[in-house]
Amino acid sequence: MSSPGQCKPLVTQRDAVPAYVTKDGSEIRELMHPAVHPGARAQSLAEATVFPGQRTLLHRHGVTEELYHITAGNGRMTLGNEQFNVAPGDTVLIPPGTAHCIENTGAVPLRLLCCCAPAYAHDDTEVLEGDRTTEGPAAAG
Repeated sequence: MSSPGQCKPLVTQRDAVPAYVTKDGSEIRELMHPAVHPGARAQSLAEATVFPGQRTLLHRHGVTEELYHITAGNGRMTLGNEQFNVAPGDTVLIPPGTAHCIENTGAVPLRLLCCCAPAYAHDDTEVLEGDRTTEGPAAAG
């Protein structure tokens, strides 16, 4: 057992994490998630990819607060009644209960890191239009 303030390192490699399509239609890699990575408890981190000409489905989370951090590509974010452009280096706070989606407005894949607290769970996601879910590690969460 570890002493307080000490822990065993938990590291994942992006390319070793399988991708799946989540409820909003984006391709997701769960980089760190309690359902998959023992030791992770209160949050999750995923990389999402939205391909050129696509957008995620409008959705909201009842409990989860999200952060989107754009790492590549350009997009248009819908957050509640607001719409605005996003680019690499931008971070967007998505409060619980806020409808949101993101559209790729560029010619290359739009990639973003999604941090969720508590950890992402399909059952906390309310899709407000269509559903494109395939199996993924958070499906049971």
